[in-house]
Amino acid sequence: MSDTVAVGRSAPDFTLPGTDGTPDGHRDYTLSEFKGHPVVLVFYPGDNTPVCTRQLNSYTSDIDQFRSVDAQVLAISPQSVESHDGFSANQGGFAFPLLADTDKAVGKTYGILGPVGFYRRSIFVVDGEGAVRYAHRAVAGLWFRPTDEVVEAVRAASA
Repeated sequence: MSDTVAVGRSAPDFTLPGTDGTPDGHRDYTLSEFKGHPVVLVFYPGDNTPVCTRQLNSYTSDIDQFRSVDAQVLAISPQSVESHDGFSANQGGFAFPLLADTDKAVGKTYGILGPVGFYRRSIFVVDGEGAVRYAHRAVAGLWFRPTDEVVEAVRAASA
């Protein structure tokens, strides 16, 4: 697998439908709309799965740490916006939008699809200028990067 998306390179822009759990939050989200702020892209395999649920709840609990470094979190998976709405409602809401990459085109572009086409749990930190400053692609999706590590990557990217 060749990593077209790598640290130091420009993050490919994308537009995906998503939801932040509010009526106005049902819209298309574009990476470049957040230019000027660091963005944490959280690719996760699936709604309502144990590790993904723990990961997104952890990042929601720790949202003030992300806000302290002015970072926008965007969580992306291949499920539909309707699935994301149900997942979010089941969990009492998340502190960031959930985006639907139903055809897995963004996942493919970012090199996070596993051998049989499943999302691998991955995180990218994109700086305010649109460059990738941190990339982590999990081989097995049983663990996720802790908030402290991701926030430190944002802090380093913003320095």
